[in-house]
Amino acid sequence: MILYSISLLLLVSCAKNKTPEGILDEDKMVELLVDIHMAEGLVSTFPIHYDSSKVLYPLFEKEIFEKHQVPDSVFRKSLEYYMRDARIMDRLYARTIDSLHVIEKSGNQ
Repeated sequence: MILYSISLLLLVSCAKNKTPEGILDEDKMVELLVDIHMAEGLVSTFPIHYDSSKVLYPLFEKEIFEKHQVPDSVFRKSLEYYMRDARIMDRLYARTIDSLHVIEKSGNQ
């Protein structure tokens, strides 16, 4: 009985850590978030009006999704999934910020 309980507990805990089907894993989300934030930063440096940047940014975003071969709908669904847990989002954004700092320090943009 104890062995059965331990096995069940392990099975349940492993299932909690698995990303559901149709949801990007955390590594891929961080990659996308890094590129999205870099694109936002780039667009904000252009000497154009805010209305023009609102038109320009979606073009950059489309290129990011094509680069990563991820439909925007999958990204948005994944973002909604991860936003349900503040601890996970904190972890994702901490990794994103760390990656952006590394890119900034290395000069690779």
